Amino acid sequence: MNTKAESLFSISGKVVAITGAAGVIYGAMARSLAANGAKTALLDLLGDKCEELAKEIRAGGGDALAARCNVLEAESVQAALNRILEKYGKVDTLINGAGGNRKGATVPPDGDFTSLSLEELNKVFQLNYMGTVLPTQVFCAYFAKVGKGNVINTSSMSALAPLTNVPGYSNAKAAVTNFTQWLAVQVRVDFPNADIRVNEIAPGFFDTTQNHFLLFEPDGKTLTNRGKSIIAHTPMNRFGNADELVGPIILLISDAGSFVNGVTFCIDGGFNAYSGVGSLDEKKR
Repeated sequence: MNTKAESLFSISGKVVAITGAAGVIYGAMARSLAANGAKTALLDLLGDKCEELAKEIRAGGGDALAARCNVLEAESVQAALNRILEKYGKVDTLINGAGGNRKGATVPPDGDFTSLSLEELNKVFQLNYMGTVLPTQVFCAYFAKVGKGNVINTSSMSALAPLTNVPGYSNAKAAVTNFTQWLAVQVRVDFPNADIRVNEIAPGFFDTTQNHFLLFEPDGKTLTNRGKSIIAHTPMNRFGNADELVGPIILLISDAGSFVNGVTFCIDGGFNAYSGVGSLDEKKR
C-alpha cells in the first residue's frame, strides 16, 4: 500500500468510544483498534472487566481508558463521555456494541411463541435498541457542538433475515438497522453544519465463547443442527472470527470512509446474499 493510501486508512490518534467493550466481540475489537493506533475508551456495565482490558492494552503499548457505563442511563453515559474528554480532549467515533439476548426472550425447546415472557422481550429490546439510541443521543450532542463525529451501530443477520426462536433479538436489531438509516439522514436535518456520519455493521455467525454451545455439541467439534444450518447457508463455508470485523470498522473510522453514510456492512461470509434455494455444493453431485 502506498503512503497516500496508508494515510487515508489510518486511525492513528483517533479517539474511539466502544460500548459493550467487556464482551468477546468488542473486547477483541478494542485490542485491534488500539494496535492500529486508536485511543480506545472502553465502556461497559462491567467496569472491572473493562479496566482489566484497558490495562492489557496499555501493557501492550496501546492507549485505553475504562469507564463503567450503563447504556440505559443518560447520566451514566454523559459521565463516561466527560471522562473521555478529560483524558483525550475529544471523541471521534462512538461504536455502539452493547447488546445481547436473554434466555427468557427465546422460544424454549418445550414451548412456543405464545409462552414468551413479554418482560424479558422488553429487556432485550431495551438493551439492544434503547441501548443504542441513548448513547447516540449523548454523543451526537457533543458531535454537533464540535462539528464532526462518527457513529457505528451493531445490527445482526437476524435483523435482515429473522432467525427462528429469537424474536426479541431479531426485532430489536431490525429496529437498530432502521434507526441507523433514519439517523444518517436526520443528523443532516438537525445539524446541517456538522459532519456527522452514521453507519452499522451486521456480523454474521462467529464462534465465540458466548455462542460456542449453540454451534457445537459438547465435544467441541461436532456441529449442532443449528450450526449445520448456518454453515449450509454460508457460501464461505465457515464461521467468522472477531478479527474479521476490524477491517470494515477501520474503513468507517478512517478518512477512507468519509463519504460512507447510512450503510449496513454485512460481515457474514455471504450469508445474507444466499437465498437458500439450491445447494452450495450442487456441482459436486
